[in-house]
Amino acid sequence: MNQSRVPELPTGIQLIYLAEGAANIVYRILPSSGDIPISELAHYAEGTPPPTEIEDPGLDRLLEGKLLRLRKDVKHALPYKENAWNFDRVIRPLFSPDELVDQILVFLPSGLVHQRNEQLRADEKDGKRSENRRGIYLSTAEPFGLLVTDMTSSPISRFTTIEFKPKWLVQSPSAPAKSSRCRTCALREMKNQEARNAGTKEVRSFCPLDLISDKIEDVRRATQFLKGCRDQSCVTRCLYQNSTILKLQAHQSEMNDVGLYGQPPQSPSMSASMSLRDCTMFIKIPYDKSGPFEVRLGDLDLKVPSGGKAQYWLDIEKRLIQDGWYVGERMGLEGSECALARS
Repeated sequence: MNQSRVPELPTGIQLIYLAEGAANIVYRILPSSGDIPISELAHYAEGTPPPTEIEDPGLDRLLEGKLLRLRKDVKHALPYKENAWNFDRVIRPLFSPDELVDQILVFLPSGLVHQRNEQLRADEKDGKRSENRRGIYLSTAEPFGLLVTDMTSSPISRFTTIEFKPKWLVQSPSAPAKSSRCRTCALREMKNQEARNAGTKEVRSFCPLDLISDKIEDVRRATQFLKGCRDQSCVTRCLYQNSTILKLQAHQSEMNDVGLYGQPPQSPSMSASMSLRDCTMFIKIPYDKSGPFEVRLGDLDLKVPSGGKAQYWLDIEKRLIQDGWYVGERMGLEGSECALARS
């Protein structure tokens, strides 16, 4: 990757904390000029200074419709330069641009990470940061950030967004021939048994095979479990034989050496295969339902099999097979959502 072609964010750019996961924090970028609409003020922190003007119109266009993702200082997280290279080389060729939450590598201005870390510490003191995220801050050794397509709900954009993980749209190649559970449903039922034993809450969700069914009633059955889905009929029509999810299924089928006897867990092909099985689908729905839906796939960073993850994948598969979860032999699981159990 030619570093001279990587754009640099302007000094003084204003960011607002939006969300964070185990390895990254996502920020909303304040508009570079003009007044902030009243309907958008809820997105911005109280007392935030006015946005900095961006003199480069090309950069202004680059930032439009984007969020900024910054890397945390955690073990086994790939540097963003490598992350962006993997995305461009492995993921981008699989889908059309309008099917992906894009990733664009950008240089960070001096002092930005330090400022954001100070704000994180201040938020912790004020009780504004989730307890399970405290004590871990942005990497000061990471010179880059990633601009990603903004798929969040926003009053001014007049869109609402639902998101979910399609997971395994094809069965594991090492599942028993007489399986009555797909890989995702088998794993969920195993975890629910553990939850029952621990006295914690079980999880109900859809069967991924319903998402790619040629029967619209199967798709409708799945949409009832999608968080934030206020119009089930509308989302069902969007997902029924949706070209993006069918393309994801096709790529999972092509990269299906993921069972006990496939590629080595540390191989690049295994990383890509597992990434395609743990991505997120975003559906942006216009308020008035008259415009087109925007459907994109995100969270497509290549999975890093270090830190015990590779062995964890293998151990899970062995348990699902040996303990009878694939074939539905365990007690109290008659109410499975799995499409295989209904076939």
